[in-house]
Amino acid sequence: MSSVAHLRTRAQEEASRFPALLARAEHLAGTVLLGDHGRRRAGLGDDFWQYRPLQAGDSFRQIDWRRSARGDEQFVREREWQIAQSVQMWVDPGASMRFSSHKDIPTKSDRARLTALATAVLLVRGGERVGLTGWALPPRRGNAQTLRLAEYFSTDGEDDYAEPEARGMLPDAKALFVSDFLGDLAPVEAALTKAADRGVRGVLFQVLDPSEEAFPFHGRTIFESVNKSVAYETLKANDLRDRYLERLAERKDRLDTLCRLTGWQYFTHHTDHSAQSALLWVYRALDGSQG
Repeated sequence: MSSVAHLRTRAQEEASRFPALLARAEHLAGTVLLGDHGRRRAGLGDDFWQYRPLQAGDSFRQIDWRRSARGDEQFVREREWQIAQSVQMWVDPGASMRFSSHKDIPTKSDRARLTALATAVLLVRGGERVGLTGWALPPRRGNAQTLRLAEYFSTDGEDDYAEPEARGMLPDAKALFVSDFLGDLAPVEAALTKAADRGVRGVLFQVLDPSEEAFPFHGRTIFESVNKSVAYETLKANDLRDRYLERLAERKDRLDTLCRLTGWQYFTHHTDHSAQSALLWVYRALDGSQG
């Protein structure tokens, strides 16, 4: 009975997490002033968007004669683009993402999930289809989809490092991969290569704790993985600093090169920086307006 009660308690704790995460994501999305939806443009569709003056190359069949009759200029009635973009996400559930170097700094996992879900909220509000990579949650529209995403994002993995899921990538869709990318990079390279072969372009969003960037360790130090599967003790941690920073720089350069080769964008965010700046960068990168 005790095991059943414990399981029920854990299930209730897990269930309580994703509505809170969604509320925070919606609040964060509301703090980012993006104006009109970035992908709104003239094109195929039924909804009226705007009138504009007749231009060279326009067909006379496009002229709105009722609007044009109000003055001496001829106007074209434009409709809003109605073909929604599909955006597929992968957020690293690995144990390494649950690291924070200070109680006042969010874990990498918290920042990754919050940023991804707030991005989904903005995309759904803009009429886009959002889902996960793989087969568990195909891209869909609507607020109910963000609740499903919140549920999936609230699930922790058991391994230290998770591999990106690249199955089920829709041709010509967009993608968002969020991780610390501190594990084996071979699966990352395979995933981006597979995505590029299907015409998928996207964003590689690396989330790091500030201590992982600065390596502020000295003297006797025990380095231990989050799930305690690996531990390493040294008496002179400061002697490791230069080698560590060199390897981190090489890793980041490798990720940047991979993204340039596959048409993706790469960005590193530190958890002691604002969530708003992270969200704004990711959203603009997916929109194609971020250089």
